[in-house]
Amino acid sequence: MIYIWLNLFPILIATTIGLTTGAAYRVTFDRSVGRMSIGAIVTAALGLFWFASILAGALILAPPKAAPWIMAVGSAVVIWAGFVLPVVAITHSYRSAPPRRAVGDSLYWLITMVAQAVAMKLIGLVPPPV
Repeated sequence: MIYIWLNLFPILIATTIGLTTGAAYRVTFDRSVGRMSIGAIVTAALGLFWFASILAGALILAPPKAAPWIMAVGSAVVIWAGFVLPVVAITHSYRSAPPRRAVGDSLYWLITMVAQAVAMKLIGLVPPPV
């Protein structure tokens, strides 16, 4: 987990991108929810920080099988498709949420994760010492 400390700046930038994207999504498409509490905002920030940290680790460890940008964006998409999309679909299904909300939330996470990957790739990530 030392890589998190080594890459704190790009991870914090990616977290900010996630929060900004989430705020834009709420204002634009998710108007029915109302104001967020401070606790919800803190929880979102911590969750987005953790997502960015895990994504940073995946970007650092991604094998150089393709062009670096393909691997960066591809890693975000694979993590989204493999973990985030099923969790959103299952959770929304259990809660009988309208399909529109599940689609919107899924797209929010895809856009956020790709934007985070692009930002961290642009800034640069430092692998942990061996």
